Amino acid sequence: MTQRGNFDFDAFYRALSATVAARGISWKKVSEQTGVSQSTLSRMSKGRHPDAASLTALAAWSGVNPVDFTSAPKHDPEPVVTVSRLLRADPNLDEPSADALAAIIKTAYERLRRQSPDS
Repeated sequence: MTQRGNFDFDAFYRALSATVAARGISWKKVSEQTGVSQSTLSRMSKGRHPDAASLTALAAWSGVNPVDFTSAPKHDPEPVVTVSRLLRADPNLDEPSADALAAIIKTAYERLRRQSPDS
């Protein structure tokens, strides 16, 4: 496998493979649990790169964060993005309610945040 851009697919695949081994399951089971086709998983083992949806599904399933395999500078997400994600994950809120709260928070945040000198 090679590095594409600044993402190390080889290292990501090794981490994914280690997760599969640690869980003691087959790649067929990984396919069933993630919805990523067995052919995609097979191609990955031969150095081919998955599409974004497959990479995302595998990352979510394994808990392996793709950001950890980039050479790009890492930044914390914007606070409003974090709050929005948490609201959408709240089982007590349906999607329209989470969206409404996120919009309220975004509006308040933009109004109240300190402006940087170069803004």
